[in-house]
Amino acid sequence: MERIKQALELARKERQKNAGNVPASSGVGQQHKSIAEQEIKYTKTRSVEMPIRELREKRIIVDQKNTISDAYRLLRTQILQRLNEKNWNTLAVTSPDTGAGKTLTAINLAISLAREVDNTVLLVDANLRSPRIQKFFNFHTDSGLSDYLTKDVALGDLLVHPEGIPRFVILPAGHAITNSSEMLSSPKMNQLVEELKHRYPSRIVLFDLPPLLESSDALAFIPTVDASLVVVEEGKTQENELRRSFEMLQNNEVIGTVLNKAYTRDRDYGSLDVKPGLMSRMINKISKKTLPAWAK
Repeated sequence: MERIKQALELARKERQKNAGNVPASSGVGQQHKSIAEQEIKYTKTRSVEMPIRELREKRIIVDQKNTISDAYRLLRTQILQRLNEKNWNTLAVTSPDTGAGKTLTAINLAISLAREVDNTVLLVDANLRSPRIQKFFNFHTDSGLSDYLTKDVALGDLLVHPEGIPRFVILPAGHAITNSSEMLSSPKMNQLVEELKHRYPSRIVLFDLPPLLESSDALAFIPTVDASLVVVEEGKTQENELRRSFEMLQNNEVIGTVLNKAYTRDRDYGSLDVKPGLMSRMINKISKKTLPAWAK
């Protein structure tokens, strides 16, 4: 056990060292190219075509000039600031209950992060009971994270790159399994997270998790990542649900909360008439680690 701790500590120091050597996007005369300047070719990773119109209808930020994209750029900036402060690169996205929009938030945040010049992003569908991400992108796969954990399928054979979104790769959940909590807290899953943390200093890994109050899956997995982001829904999430969620997370790092479905007037994405206010006060009352409220 001591040797494992020493190895992890060495890996952590090496990642810190490498992170300091990542060139800035505006650096002139540097010998190394930034991620944005490098031509990334996916030779082994499966690439899938992305139907822009369908993605837009599902409110995925395929366009960079609208209020939704602006909101996620602001969210991206604050997330990056908090990750960089602690030299973190793994983030779990969850919610108190179903329907808050956490999967869409995870997808759009991942895309926005991938558009940052010095980041590559891996989005992992860790909702092994009810996989969701591939439904948003409308691609079919029978294999994913569950097959890596239960059948020793090579990770490289499972990754998917959505065409038209540079520096962005998805690890689908694969087929649904019933012993998801045990798999998410298994030694093999812990080893995978450690590998993803340390392999590429410039990569940010997002995990889309099940809701906290729906099963034990999220709580079983969250201690393995650096921090978590909690998505709450304006007008639906109750104070007692939010309080219970923060109590469950009190021994883990919560990077912030996102108030979802607060309001939007973006024609491309429809509009919601719910007025923000009550939920914002509730969040501030329960937790001081609160990000601004953004519309979905």
